[in-house]
Amino acid sequence: MGTIRVGSTDMPSVGLGLWKIDSTEVPDLIADAIEIGYRHLDSAADYGNEEAVGEGIAAALNDGLCRREELWVTSKLWNTYHRPEHVRGTCEKILADLRLDYLDLFLIHFPISLKYVDFATRYPPEWIHDPDAADPAMLIDPVPLMDTWQAMEALLDAGLVREIGVCNYNAALLNDLQAYARHKPAMLQIESHPHLTQERLLRLAASYDMAVTAFSPLGSLSYVSLGMAAEADSLLDADVVRTAAERTGKSAAQVILRWGVQRGHGIIPKTSHRDRLKENLALFDFELTGEEMTAIAQLNKNRRYNDPGDFCEAAFNTFYPIYD
Repeated sequence: MGTIRVGSTDMPSVGLGLWKIDSTEVPDLIADAIEIGYRHLDSAADYGNEEAVGEGIAAALNDGLCRREELWVTSKLWNTYHRPEHVRGTCEKILADLRLDYLDLFLIHFPISLKYVDFATRYPPEWIHDPDAADPAMLIDPVPLMDTWQAMEALLDAGLVREIGVCNYNAALLNDLQAYARHKPAMLQIESHPHLTQERLLRLAASYDMAVTAFSPLGSLSYVSLGMAAEADSLLDADVVRTAAERTGKSAAQVILRWGVQRGHGIIPKTSHRDRLKENLALFDFELTGEEMTAIAQLNKNRRYNDPGDFCEAAFNTFYPIYD
């Protein structure tokens, strides 16, 4: 399996994304993935399944499928916990749910700060502050991102996390973060796929020695069921993808995922099917040509499927764009 450098260590370049996977399926899925060869798990408090992830990790370790130090486990600080006084307690809650002593990587999930919701009130709290309100909506709590980052740095100092980083930041926020960070961010996690190549943002991250992980590396597939994409948005039927699949004897999905890792960053495809787990990991016995890499990149439409400027207003009655 390929790796990328993240801070002072290596991260497997293909991970298992755990968004939208039902808790009842997660423990067996984790065991299957680790048995197949996955050593990178991408989780988050907001996914609502971290206790089940912890159960799966514990079972895999107890069964001797791998050692803890061989695993790379990422989690994320949710929007309601941005105030510095809530950051450590949230990290400790995540560690307890995952049954771990430390995280390999802890990320700020969105550059969006929402009013705090106590664990006992609702966990995960998701986006709406009070679902029972007459007009339920997000409730913004304007916490400076610098304050949140400094609390993340304290987790690093305390040994609760090995690396820290950010998700869903734009170029201006990355530039600003570099100006005040005592511990520089090791990772930028963003949506990226052939419909959203993000070349300038990738170049900026590289200039700051930040690794990049792409979520939704297959594009629209995770969003059709949410009404955020259409079946016609699929990349799997693109001519250049099909042609490369025929040449290499691989599936269209493998070609797209190979394009992602061949760009030099991590990817976290999600699946709950064992055969797809194997397929998504089998990316290192072939290469795309330079012409194929360029042709696939030219599918770019700057099409963002996971955009708070769209879904926050549509689903949570609050207009809150973070991208221009």
